[in-house]
Amino acid sequence: QVQLVESGGGLVQPGGSLRLSCAASGFTGSIYAMSWYRQAPGKERELVAAIVTAGGTTNYADNVKGRFTISRDNAKKLVYLQMNSLKPEDTAVYYCNAVRRDGGTLAWGQGTQVTVSS
Repeated sequence: QVQLVESGGGLVQPGGSLRLSCAASGFTGSIYAMSWYRQAPGKERELVAAIVTAGGTTNYADNVKGRFTISRDNAKKLVYLQMNSLKPEDTAVYYCNAVRRDGGTLAWGQGTQVTVSS
């Protein structure tokens, strides 16, 4: 099994920055890619960014391109989401996700709250 634990959320003013971390443990050799999703109140969960753990290919949602950066440290089994130029509409619970090569979900984290407000 794979376990994921997110950290780094909090309250930030518009235009500010936060860095989220996701720590993976367990059978991490089965992980093909990791992603960050978010869910705002009353909205569906949406993909924010994804990264293939070997090779580092990344993918971003259009509404975060140029502001968010996903990266990984395979040795430390960590995935990061650097969020810059934050907007109130970025307010959500952010979840870390790990998938197998066939796309099957291995694990979800418990989520971390990000609130962008003045």
